Amino acid sequence: MIVPPDRTPLPREFFDRPVLEVAPDLLGRVLVRTTPDGPIAVRLTEVEAYDGPNDPGSHAYRGRTPRNEVMFGPPGHVYVYFTYGMWHCMNLVCGPEGRASAVLLRAGEVTEGTELARKRRLSARNDKELAKGPARLATALEVGRALDGTDACGSGDAPLRILTGTPTGSDQVRSGPRTGVAGEGGNGDVHPWRFWIANDPTVSPYRAHTPRRRSS
Repeated sequence: MIVPPDRTPLPREFFDRPVLEVAPDLLGRVLVRTTPDGPIAVRLTEVEAYDGPNDPGSHAYRGRTPRNEVMFGPPGHVYVYFTYGMWHCMNLVCGPEGRASAVLLRAGEVTEGTELARKRRLSARNDKELAKGPARLATALEVGRALDGTDACGSGDAPLRILTGTPTGSDQVRSGPRTGVAGEGGNGDVHPWRFWIANDPTVSPYRAHTPRRRSS
């Protein structure tokens, strides 16, 4: 069987590059989640780069922990974390093994398995909102900590795979400050490391970091 070029899996070499090269190059690629009910595919439209020891916004800035272990490689694996006590977010690990860096998948367009995604995202007002934001994307794809460490460069029956899709032309890629990142890591002049497809309706709105209030 001949596989169309856009359905060809991305090789591990794609991810074995600096995170700031990988992140914008992921726009337009297709992430496929295989479930017992059928596949769900998302065309990636927004991502954020996190560069380990060089990045105060990264989970790996202060070194290796049980939580961020997957970020240290190999490249092409999925790093899933739990946040705010209720949401999961997913990243694709990149760069040389042993040096933690990853790309947060912030938003995308569901292109296959829309009905399955709707069942998981009952609060979505329309299909453009199904994966509009990192927690929404993970929820639509039914991604949790059980998939932490999954090889996204694996075989066709793997739970998560990343396909070639249709890469976005550089003239359509925009960049700016990362969403909700505190301190220097959220400074768009220093770290303009959020990348998105211009004018795409599935891209999430930018929100600056807001300190969480502690209950008295």
